[in-house]
Amino acid sequence: MKNIYRYIFTVFVAAMLIIPSADTFAGNKDRSGQAGASELLINPWAGSSGWGGANVACARGLEALFTNVAGTAFTNRTELIFANTDYLKGADVNIMNFGISQRIGETGALTIAIMAMGFGDISRTTITNPDPTDASIGTYSPSLLNINIAYAKAFSNSIYGGFNIKIISESIADMSAQGIAIDAGIQYVTGEMENIKFGISLKNVGPTMKFSGDGLTFRGFYTPFSTTSPTFEQRVSDFELPAQLMIGGAYDFLFGESRFTLAGAFISNSFTKDQVTLGGEFSLRKYLVLRAGYTYEEGITTKADRTSVFTGPSAGISVQIPLNKEKGSIFAVDYSYRDTDPFDGVHTIGARISL
Repeated sequence: MKNIYRYIFTVFVAAMLIIPSADTFAGNKDRSGQAGASELLINPWAGSSGWGGANVACARGLEALFTNVAGTAFTNRTELIFANTDYLKGADVNIMNFGISQRIGETGALTIAIMAMGFGDISRTTITNPDPTDASIGTYSPSLLNINIAYAKAFSNSIYGGFNIKIISESIADMSAQGIAIDAGIQYVTGEMENIKFGISLKNVGPTMKFSGDGLTFRGFYTPFSTTSPTFEQRVSDFELPAQLMIGGAYDFLFGESRFTLAGAFISNSFTKDQVTLGGEFSLRKYLVLRAGYTYEEGITTKADRTSVFTGPSAGISVQIPLNKEKGSIFAVDYSYRDTDPFDGVHTIGARISL
């Protein structure tokens, strides 16, 4: 029966890789800006973002939800994470993230996570009152919300797989859009010490989204001589989601109770430049974890050719305190920094509890 489940899941993921049209993965720099819901490309977790998301093959626990959902199958019992991101420091953009992963049975894990992105209060402006410093007509607060519901399972001692359903909501004062997307991933572990890992993840596959609401309506006249002013609605185009295909590998160098992991990943973006990420993570007896990574894409090394706010380098640190050595329970504080130009970087801090 286990072999049947394994084959069904493998066929499912293979179908997701093959079924999307050629246009979906023919992404190049010429398509930049043609997709929406770009918040799906932001890593809100402090641990995995510290080495640039290079851990596609070795992501473990709740944070694997972003890079490779298959890694959530490694949840021991219960894991909770609260994280806050000061996105593009100085721009007043804040991301709040919460997630819980729960072991189900001997081989499965259920994960639920919520990401809320806020932009603060923005002054309203109109054609007759274009001054943004005039607070007499009030303010509005855009918001982005993603809800993730994921399930992952160990199909054997070497093969792990999972899928994630995302509910997407975007809104401003008088317009909103809703959508749904699916992630799927597989991880393969091998080697005498289970220190060789491979992973593949397909993300953000789903139908198009479209904005609707009163913000698209206006009052006008049929003719210049009309005495009535009916309400008209402007037409809007739908937009695609920023699909990604991520392929990665990792190798663990073991030194007694310490570990150094070297990992790399290739990220194929459907609407932006493809990326290559290389990162490393050093764990000192599971009490202190240091991370660093570099994400490369075409033109990123020179300011004149760079088309992303990110410049490539990232780094992170985790301090972990054992709560119960027998059960492996810990409390940890995670921090990551991603370099940007302009702005003062992206800073993420999180609190993690594994029970």
